[in-house]
Amino acid sequence: MSQRFLSHMVKKEERRPRGRPRAYDPDRAMDRATAAFWRAGYSATSLDDLTTATGMNKPSLYSAFGDKHALYLAALERYTEAGRVAMVEALRPDLPLREGLQRVYDTALRFYLPVDQTARGCFLIGTATTESVENPDVRKKLRDGLRLYDSLFEARFAQARDDGEIAADADPAALASVASAVMHTLALRSRAGDPEKVLRAVADAGIDLICGREPTKSKRR
Repeated sequence: MSQRFLSHMVKKEERRPRGRPRAYDPDRAMDRATAAFWRAGYSATSLDDLTTATGMNKPSLYSAFGDKHALYLAALERYTEAGRVAMVEALRPDLPLREGLQRVYDTALRFYLPVDQTARGCFLIGTATTESVENPDVRKKLRDGLRLYDSLFEARFAQARDDGEIAADADPAALASVASAVMHTLALRSRAGDPEKVLRAVADAGIDLICGREPTKSKRR
């Protein structure tokens, strides 16, 4: 969830131009295609929806991104990579573990709860879980994405254990599953309409479970 990608995806969509732009921007077109899939899901998003969203006609869309299936897979991969970049930055070993986890969940909530827009949750979980039942390509993207995020948490917990931030007998893989489960809960419950205050309380509880409750915990908000 890189800052550049976040700035594109969280802000209100700009007024879409008619027809194909004179010099189309592939990143902006992908942002808009992703937003269309994010709103309605893969199956309910038509080619007409995608041409309207991107401002590109069908031949141009096919030429740039391939068919609808290829475009969706590319959107999933791009979103997953943005998440990887953001998690690597948030979980830097020079930051305290508690702060790193808080940064991960804060960034996730900025994605799931865009300003002045309907809560949408996680693009990967919210759209790929349905399609993965019948689509092996989507299932692989979903599985690989979830395992990638687990591995990033696990590596940080192994470092934290070595540095004495968590118990010496802690299981990094098990803790990674817990940390990911918190993020999945935030994704699902944000899409279901839970208020931000409740979601942040869930994130804080998850951090306390992993890191241990602070003796005196200040109010964050």
